[in-house]
Amino acid sequence: MSADHVDPRDNDHHPRKRTGLRGHERAERLLLRQLRSGRMHHGWLLSGRRGIGKATFAYRLARFVLRFPNLTGVGDVSSLHVPAESAVARRVASGGHPDLLFIERRFDSKTGRIKSEIGVDDIRRTGEFFGHTPSAGGWRVCIIDTADDLNSESANALLKTLEEPPAQSLVILVSHQPRGLLPTLRSRCIEVGLAPLSLEDTVKVVKEIRPGDNKADRAAVLSRGSPGRALEIMDSPGAKAFETFILRLGRLASVDTKLAVADAFQGRGTAEDFAIFCELLLGWVGEQARATAIAGKGAHLALAHDTIVHSIRRTDALNLDRRQTVLDALTVLEDAVKAA
Repeated sequence: MSADHVDPRDNDHHPRKRTGLRGHERAERLLLRQLRSGRMHHGWLLSGRRGIGKATFAYRLARFVLRFPNLTGVGDVSSLHVPAESAVARRVASGGHPDLLFIERRFDSKTGRIKSEIGVDDIRRTGEFFGHTPSAGGWRVCIIDTADDLNSESANALLKTLEEPPAQSLVILVSHQPRGLLPTLRSRCIEVGLAPLSLEDTVKVVKEIRPGDNKADRAAVLSRGSPGRALEIMDSPGAKAFETFILRLGRLASVDTKLAVADAFQGRGTAEDFAIFCELLLGWVGEQARATAIAGKGAHLALAHDTIVHSIRRTDALNLDRRQTVLDALTVLEDAVKAA
């Protein structure tokens, strides 16, 4: 039986498969102006916080230039959108478009691990790729996600491609930390900084990917405009502990219920997971307090909210046992629910 593993990054929500994009309208207008000018620069650096859609934007640009190589007949478009049902979008989604090269850290199917960096052999593929005539007679596009993963040798190899680009070629670098790149790499690219999304757009993206998940709204708030970060939060042990709390809410008085939630923080747990759980829990308590205040029964939950906040702050300041803090918080909530 084969022991091969499947690359966890290759899922239905991979950026090459997402034709929709929320936010980043300013960046789209900038790229459209460049394309219409007929003087499209060959190197682009998409920078910004992790998880805000930089790779999705890179694929969006790639699809557009592959479908409209010279913008004639495009009309007065206001975005880089290409419908998912188009032939170009389908080929890009499948990873089979001959004029698109995507470079990321390699996945070892035998070990199930992703390499720690992009090596020079990966970058050398760009030489062969740009040496071929484009199949559709238009653009050739290379996306590197992320340029932060380049080592010194692969970064210098990429520099050679950027110094002598063939006609109608695009190299799109994605970077979370552009100041850490080689200055010579950055100087040969036009940097487009992408901003975090609005809370509304963040929630919409997260719910598109995880419809029906009750942690989406709070995770979006915690992510500060990064849908990718929101999804990480939702998958964290802290979020799973909160989900256990919600599922067992009707049995809050049970010791087993309290332990099932608090045991996620056995051995104090990580500070980040504890913070995520506390934010989700306090958000829920606040919402319940506001909802019951209409019927004049929100005072006990509001007091519980303040008590839990004080306890959390004390735990963080003195590095106290997080598991015990969670147990205490659930007991406080139990009493408040009963009183309400």
